[in-house]
Amino acid sequence: MTMTKMMRAVEITKHGGPDVLMPTQRPMPTPAHGQVVIKVAYAGVNRPDALQRAGLYNPPADASDLPGLEASGEVVDVGDGVDGIKLGDMVCALLPGGGYAEYVATPAAHCLPIPKGMDLKQAACLPETYFTVWSNVFQRGGLQAGERFLIHGGSSGIGTTAIQLARHFGARVFVTAGSQAKCDACIALGAERAINYHDEDFVDVLRAQGGADLILDMVGGPYIPRNLSALADEGRLVQIAFLQGPKVDMNLAQLMTRRLTFTGSTLRPQSDLAKARIAASLRDRVWPLLEAGAIGPVMDSEFALDDANQAHARMETSGHIGKIVLRVSV
Repeated sequence: MTMTKMMRAVEITKHGGPDVLMPTQRPMPTPAHGQVVIKVAYAGVNRPDALQRAGLYNPPADASDLPGLEASGEVVDVGDGVDGIKLGDMVCALLPGGGYAEYVATPAAHCLPIPKGMDLKQAACLPETYFTVWSNVFQRGGLQAGERFLIHGGSSGIGTTAIQLARHFGARVFVTAGSQAKCDACIALGAERAINYHDEDFVDVLRAQGGADLILDMVGGPYIPRNLSALADEGRLVQIAFLQGPKVDMNLAQLMTRRLTFTGSTLRPQSDLAKARIAASLRDRVWPLLEAGAIGPVMDSEFALDDANQAHARMETSGHIGKIVLRVSV
């Protein structure tokens, strides 16, 4: 009789606050066709993990119920139909779920090499954030050099990544943040103007500049009509989350009269092929910048895997600047 190999993991015991995250033992995954299994060194902590924990972002039916959408580590098993990745390769990867564990399976096409000069902790912070920013800001939002770009939540993992990429590609970057320390961090990364939303109205600031050509928003709720007011004619609003809710009453006639575009996306429900195409574009256009040190992840804090509840509590205070990671197998 063959015994199933077990691994340490952190599971969502029920929907609720950070305290519902508990250490557990789970069977080790095996790779399906086109997949690899990674021995996780570090796992990134992201807002969708907290939404899943709260019961607001259910995983796809074929994904692990364990949280965790990005990780770094060593490839220890390779499924049929995999080309270009072999046992022993060190990678970082976008995951369908399951990152809060010692081992995780993911499509090989969603893996990227560890950028030269970067350690595994930093690399664990790349996939979810860079896939999201690249696909929404540049592929969907079409950001161009010289355009005015407003980022809400500029000190978040998404925000710090978007600032650096937008500046590198020649955009003028404006951000909102909730404290002077966060505003200072955004300016240090290359933002032209950081707006403390407790003290200033981002609509007034952007309208004085001629309006934003592109806005990246994860707040939603009452920000939606204000975002449209802050756009220049023919501007684009890209929505990637709704931290203050997805519903609002508003007059959408200005979409036509001012030729505005209101779009958005979520990453997790997209097809494996769509994510593979984003990965290929990142490898071609962004990974050389990471290896050159022109851009890089901003690190906030590190927690042990068993302390994932503390990592979530840290994230939900919104006091962090940059990325939070879990130390798993190092």
